Amino acid sequence: MRDQLLQMLQLKDVDRTGWVRAGVNKPESVAAHSWGMATLALKLCPKELDLSRVLSMCLVHDLAEVIVGDLTPHDDIRGEEKHRLEREAMLAMAPEWVDLFDEYESASTPEAQFVKTMDKLDMGLQAIRYTEQDIDLSEFISSARKTTDQTDLAYLLE
Repeated sequence: MRDQLLQMLQLKDVDRTGWVRAGVNKPESVAAHSWGMATLALKLCPKELDLSRVLSMCLVHDLAEVIVGDLTPHDDIRGEEKHRLEREAMLAMAPEWVDLFDEYESASTPEAQFVKTMDKLDMGLQAIRYTEQDIDLSEFISSARKTTDQTDLAYLLE
């Protein structure tokens, strides 16, 4: 159990690949991103959604990146192959949370769809925070807006 927990906590040491690629100084970790999503979700979660499930999904949606790394659309591994590798990592690390991972990946529930929005919103807000480094991060904000513009949270990225 201790080794499993120590492995999960390694997410604190995995830098977000997109920020590294963009040249961000001191980029956030994947764990910091998950915390950001959870904080946004706690503040913004609609009353009709299961907040406990939403927060759980926020915290585990990228956990597999401890094993597979933070894969981005710029990597050669994407789509079904990315999903397969991440699911295998989840099964190895935390099989009890695979249902949360699958729900998030498939966006099969209102909770998962909301968490996907939190994922993009956190990225967009983080890009706004990083603009103080005088780096063009418009691709990240544009990507986030593709999701958030279809919600009542679009104003947060203006």
